[in-house]
Amino acid sequence: MGADRILLVEDDKEIREGVEIFLRSQGYQVLQAADGVEGLKILEQEEVQLAIVDVMMPRMDGIRATLKLRE
Repeated sequence: MGADRILLVEDDKEIREGVEIFLRSQGYQVLQAADGVEGLKILEQEEVQLAIVDVMMPRMDGIRATLKLRE
């Protein structure tokens, strides 16, 4: 079976890329989104085992995105 997939939702590109480098080095596949809206679109199309979501983001913050995901 392939590596576990993680969705990383973070509006700061440098933080997102740094965290992705670390997670990939630990054997995870990483999908990236710049905000909650983008993250929800990815989740509609892809299966992930874990989502790491920033709280303060433009368009849709992490709390609202997480609540929508739970719906």
